[in-house]
Amino acid sequence: MERKENQITLRGTAAETPTLSHQSRGLDFYRFPLSVPRLSGKEDRLNIFVPSGLPLPREGDYVEISGEVRSFNNRTGSGNRLIITVLAQTVAPGFGAPCNLVTLRGRLCKPPVRRRTPLGRDICDLLLAVDRRYRRSDYLPCIAWGALSHHCGGLLPGDPLWLEGRLQSRVYRKVVGEEIQERTAFEVSISSLQEPAETEYSLGIVE
Repeated sequence: MERKENQITLRGTAAETPTLSHQSRGLDFYRFPLSVPRLSGKEDRLNIFVPSGLPLPREGDYVEISGEVRSFNNRTGSGNRLIITVLAQTVAPGFGAPCNLVTLRGRLCKPPVRRRTPLGRDICDLLLAVDRRYRRSDYLPCIAWGALSHHCGGLLPGDPLWLEGRLQSRVYRKVVGEEIQERTAFEVSISSLQEPAETEYSLGIVE
């Protein structure tokens, strides 16, 4: 089966009416948050960009979106922040259960970082570089859990990887000066990983 380098399929509910975000290459781009429930009852709230020419949902519409996961650096404010979004390529009415499936093919661009959560779970943070057109790349944070995190901890920068997972949102708090700010991070929670040797490592998606 053919694997695309960067593909995401989502089914969820438009949490707001799309609004004009920006213009690029002669196209208007509209932005709205998509709410995709997890099996645990929590939800991922993902930022969707839709180019002009595709149908725009209304708030509350249940839709299916396919496209690519994109990254860019937001240089406003203090320091650079990596912003993760979904660029829609198709938008259609949604049918069936909620869906959040990401397939990525790229190369590890930083040493993996293994750590343990306050609840004692082993995790490993990865940064994957995925090529796109115009000699650009998207840099996408990924996270592996449990047994898969132990394997990922032994990977090296430059290693090619294929992976599947879910694009998730995670709210955290950060101390800025004398204030505590609430922010949202986006990352791909890895469910399966395949390397060039064709050995596949799998782990059920952690909710």
